[in-house]
Amino acid sequence: MPSLLHTQAPRRQFLQFAALAGLATLAARPAGAATEPAYDLSPWQGAVPPLQAVDTQGKTWRLSDLRGRVVLLNFWASWCEPCRAEMPTLQQIADFYGPDKLLVLAINFKEHPTRAIQFAARTGLSLPVLLDPQGQTARAWGVKVFPTTVLVDRQGLPRQRVQGELDWTGAAAAQWIEALLKS
Repeated sequence: MPSLLHTQAPRRQFLQFAALAGLATLAARPAGAATEPAYDLSPWQGAVPPLQAVDTQGKTWRLSDLRGRVVLLNFWASWCEPCRAEMPTLQQIADFYGPDKLLVLAINFKEHPTRAIQFAARTGLSLPVLLDPQGQTARAWGVKVFPTTVLVDRQGLPRQRVQGELDWTGAAAAQWIEALLKS
């Protein structure tokens, strides 16, 4: 039975809030400011690479084990300012939807596990932080820009790739996530 957090009323309030936040951001821009987003959204193309990575607690995560949930694979590093800027919004949407519906996996790129653990502790991050010490997972998933987030549907198929910083509590992200949750 879904919790009160996952009922329609809070979801509708969240989406309304996200839409208003987006309008407030547009209204706050100086005249003539660029309206181009800081990210690039593209459909997933190509084969589905395997995902098998260990988190900072020693647990092995496999994409094949996560079917039935929408998954966001967020490739990041602590030295990446846009990664650090978007991480709190990833945590917020993960908390909002809950791990049974939406699982956000923060895949740390080529940093020592201690650094990733310290970043998570310092920022209050409770998302699973997976380690990619050699960058093999990022290469397999075609990551060339940080942050990059891959949106994976309930069947375990990547649908979209977002390259660059995004406010994951915004209207655009909410629309993409809702579409995946309905599919």
